[in-house]
Amino acid sequence: MLTRAAVVGSPVAHSLSPVLHRAAYTALGLTDWCYDRVEVPQGALAAHVAALGPEWVGLSVTMPGKEEALDLADDTGPAARAVGAANTLVRRETGWYADNTDVHGLQAALTEAGVGTVSRAVVVGAGATARSAILALHTLGAQEVTLCVRDWTRPATDALLERLGMRVHRRALSEGIPLDTEVVLSTLPGGVPAPPVLPAGAQPPVVMDVSYAPWPSALADVVATATHDRVRVVRGTRMLLHQAVRQVELMTGLDAPTRAMDAALRGALDDRAGS
Repeated sequence: MLTRAAVVGSPVAHSLSPVLHRAAYTALGLTDWCYDRVEVPQGALAAHVAALGPEWVGLSVTMPGKEEALDLADDTGPAARAVGAANTLVRRETGWYADNTDVHGLQAALTEAGVGTVSRAVVVGAGATARSAILALHTLGAQEVTLCVRDWTRPATDALLERLGMRVHRRALSEGIPLDTEVVLSTLPGGVPAPPVLPAGAQPPVVMDVSYAPWPSALADVVATATHDRVRVVRGTRMLLHQAVRQVELMTGLDAPTRAMDAALRGALDDRAGS
């Protein structure tokens, strides 16, 4: 019998998660494991999970199901509880376990980009992924954050900031994204028009756009133009890789083959760029 896992959400046709997980299964010799994409619209996750057979061991949950995933779990990891959303469901003997590997993925991607200790940061957006960004930045030492939002922040985001004791500045997205900070993390969906950016300080920040398709993103183009290519925008595929590494470990109980997963991801990106 096959052991099954999948990415669920809507839309998922563009997801690169199957590339990463299948590469991991191949490298680990898990020949009886498979990983698919399943379209699951908002509000339908609980019914989908309830209908899964015993061969299903895990789900990667993308938007719009991350908060639903947390609600239906029998047990939750600390990151998922803190953020109020889960991107991972793992079947255990006691039921479904929910965790949030986005936090690890963001922290690992920032570290890979040369970020050490952070004191000040900017987060663009205020939803579930923004809360993962806030927690990752706090783990790296950030005590002060500027939230750039379209209109208002969600109560769950405000509650997380209060629990973490972070100093918060709020500004309308239309006023522009400040670059006079250490890290800028955008959690806006792909395809959204980029807001203006404000001048960078003497030390350019690390800018990361969680969105990875299309690429270069609108934000990457705006930052490159405004800073005359002085500031590079890190593509969200680096976060995607590192959060998938943690998911593979949770679902299989084995050490993830990071290099093999990274190679498969780079190959898939090259193929997409050439098509």
